[in-house]
Amino acid sequence: MQAAKKTFLLALMFIPAALHAQTWTCGPTLEAVSLEQRTRFIPENIAAHTPAKAGWDLTTGPDLMSATSCAASRSFFFSAPMAEGNYTVTVVVGSDDASVTTIKAEARRLMARNVTARADGEQTVQFNVNVRGPNIAGGGQVRRKPREIDSLDWDSKLTLEFAGDRPSVRSITIAPVKKNPPTVYLAGDSTVVDQETEPWAAWGQMLPSFFGTGVTIANDAESGETIASFESELRFAKIFSTLRKGDYLLFQFAHNDMKPGPGYVSPEKYVALLRNYIAMARERGATPVLVTSTNRRTFAAGGDGGVHITDSLAPYPQTMRDLAASDHVALIDLNAMSKTLYEAIGEPDSRSLFVYAAAGTYPGQTEALHDDTHFNSYGAYELARCVVLGMQQAKLPLVKFLRAPNAMFDPAHPDAPAAVALPPTPFVDLSKPYER
Repeated sequence: MQAAKKTFLLALMFIPAALHAQTWTCGPTLEAVSLEQRTRFIPENIAAHTPAKAGWDLTTGPDLMSATSCAASRSFFFSAPMAEGNYTVTVVVGSDDASVTTIKAEARRLMARNVTARADGEQTVQFNVNVRGPNIAGGGQVRRKPREIDSLDWDSKLTLEFAGDRPSVRSITIAPVKKNPPTVYLAGDSTVVDQETEPWAAWGQMLPSFFGTGVTIANDAESGETIASFESELRFAKIFSTLRKGDYLLFQFAHNDMKPGPGYVSPEKYVALLRNYIAMARERGATPVLVTSTNRRTFAAGGDGGVHITDSLAPYPQTMRDLAASDHVALIDLNAMSKTLYEAIGEPDSRSLFVYAAAGTYPGQTEALHDDTHFNSYGAYELARCVVLGMQQAKLPLVKFLRAPNAMFDPAHPDAPAAVALPPTPFVDLSKPYER
């Protein structure tokens, strides 16, 4: 037992993935298979038929471990092999020292923000995570872009990131969701997708943090997509292979559809494709929801002497509003709310929502970043709050599963950046998200 005193362990009680609950507990145990601090996640070796093993992944593991907790002076990752499906994750955070832990899943999906635990204390948080792969039931495979091939959103494991001020964990339990709660599928572009690296972010990856375990968010959006390419790349086929009664399907397209060139989608085709998938969702017993595209940061002087956001996405937002009215589809008018949000912050302070960074802000960055379309984490979080507000205004039944169901956001009075600051993920890619 002398070795046990010198080695801090992560104990693993292993039960086959996707069948039963699996629990990992920090600290030595006689009843479970134990992983040492240095043990890493091991992908399945098909040739040797050795099973995959859970463990620390992507970066080094925790460096502030004790007999009952795993903590670190910087972000750390944990991965477990999981089949495609929805899972409820229960995390007990806490350590010998006071800690503030933010938890992200897969490709930087925000699950829990700033969970505080006093020294020797603990806090329990629960959330649902969607795990998916590119294969489509019945045949076929999503036609992924090169940037997606190694994405954490498309692999056969569930990855958790622990970040913050001495982030910590005492135990992790992953189990298949019970009672089949609704899944909210997101179909959209780079302003919706799970942006995997800093400094980019999108509202879809912030949305899970607002819901408890009564809902699972499945973000199938991807950078550069139009509603037509979403169809041709079999992304809709992927969604409809698992969409079922009681689920939701949110559509947000326009940023790429409007661009001249071979990928251009006319307003007429845009409406026709939306109508087709609205009908298909309704046939499955799912609820379609139209989301008008968030504005770009395009300010101009108005006739009233003020400076206002100009409509750079016309006619698509109004086309979607008209379709929602004529076909009786729930509408989240994110286009209108984002205009209110940007103007409330003003120009130039609204840059705080977007990817603006002076040269030298990130390693290897020789030129300043200035992007008026893509958000940083603060902007993405505020846009997600707008989406939640739209759900409340539309009286969608899923709002009863919000962590704070009665909290209403006012885009005219946004949060201060410091109030929603998120610890960064330690992976940076300065290249702009794919666009058409």
